[in-house]
Amino acid sequence: MSSRPRAAWPLVAVFTAGYLAAYLLPTIVGRLSVYLGLSTAEAGLVGSALLLSSASAGFSLAGRVETYGPRRPARTGLVLAVLGYGCAALAGSVPLVVLGAVVGGFGSGTATAVAAAGIAAQRDPHRTSSLGLLSVSATAGALYLTIPHLGGGHRLPFASIALVALLVWPATSRLGSPAPAGPVVPASGRLPHRRSGLVLAGGMLVWSMAQNALWGVSSRIGVDQVGLSEVTIGAVFAAALGAGLLGVMGAGVLGARLGRAVPIGLGTVIIAASIVLSSSAGDLGSFATGEILWNTVYPVVLSYLIGLAASLDVRGRWAVLAGSASSVGVACGPVLGSVLSEGAGFPVMGMVLGAVTLLVAVPVTAVALHTGGRPLVPGSVRRRGGAPAALLAVTTGAVPGAVPKLGAPEQAVTEISLPALRRRRLVRSAFRTAGPSGGGQSNAYASTSDR
Repeated sequence: MSSRPRAAWPLVAVFTAGYLAAYLLPTIVGRLSVYLGLSTAEAGLVGSALLLSSASAGFSLAGRVETYGPRRPARTGLVLAVLGYGCAALAGSVPLVVLGAVVGGFGSGTATAVAAAGIAAQRDPHRTSSLGLLSVSATAGALYLTIPHLGGGHRLPFASIALVALLVWPATSRLGSPAPAGPVVPASGRLPHRRSGLVLAGGMLVWSMAQNALWGVSSRIGVDQVGLSEVTIGAVFAAALGAGLLGVMGAGVLGARLGRAVPIGLGTVIIAASIVLSSSAGDLGSFATGEILWNTVYPVVLSYLIGLAASLDVRGRWAVLAGSASSVGVACGPVLGSVLSEGAGFPVMGMVLGAVTLLVAVPVTAVALHTGGRPLVPGSVRRRGGAPAALLAVTTGAVPGAVPKLGAPEQAVTEISLPALRRRRLVRSAFRTAGPSGGGQSNAYASTSDR
């Protein structure tokens, strides 16, 4: 990616097209089961194949988006999504539907990888990821309100994803140009924060698996355990995704005021309680409450996780790798949910998933604490023998923007060593504060005589 951040809305559009399949997973699994005669576990396997293909695309592109240029892989992903999901929508046999879902999933993963790398290069990754989740939640909510009223069997969800990918195509013209012609060489360089990145990627895999184990069978809970119709379940999901919009907007407003550890840790505890409530529901009220509360907090935590992954590497490699690991968890979720629900029932499944969610919150929150940076507060950065820099800036009328705001991450200070011979020749009168001088030049020397 270019070092100069680009407009966020093309990335948001591509992110929406890439993430939409995961959001529509319950209706895809449910309709495959009803209209193609598959069991719940078999339909879950089809959904898992789609999402595993998406994850494989992310792993393949990690660290390579800046080499290819974002426009080319984004367009390739959207073409594969249109062709794959279009084939799945038009096919009437299970093998062709599975093939189309796998091809479309690879396209979705390619688009998501491009968006993740671009989000990491933004000045505010959390804000851009929040906008992406806001967009995909709104799109999925609108589809959940309309799809149950249109029929169409298994075809309509796949056709909807293909149509969104087609509509997003014009936005790719605003992405970076392809790399110059020549042999493609993957970007080199050691991954920063390797231990934290691996812990975060593994935690996101398990975290996403637990979430989507419930999400993949939520429609079956509503039908089999609560006795709701597809129209009512669609309305509940639309309301839940609408609440998710409010949650994402709240996360965007909150930003980094509380850091990342508090939203991730506290939000995951709320999610675990919501999973237990939704999976043990026996009436519409408890089912809707669990789903709405869960979908309100889930995208909030996810936005902070995406922002945390993006902050580990400005080139977006950890964002892509952690996102792909999350896609693996998403892919395994429907199978895990189907196996647990068929073997032990929905309430026991919810207890297991809730416990797993709580356990994985510990290492992920620890990564947020470890890599979040020390807050810049009075006393954290001091001039030698002087007042705190942030406080000094407030009291001396410093130029706005010249000094970080209170609460901003502390900036690293680099010491410059001088040769001994040259250091002996320097005297204190040779130094003054950096900035414009009377002759139109600036002097950037810093005093070393008190060392």
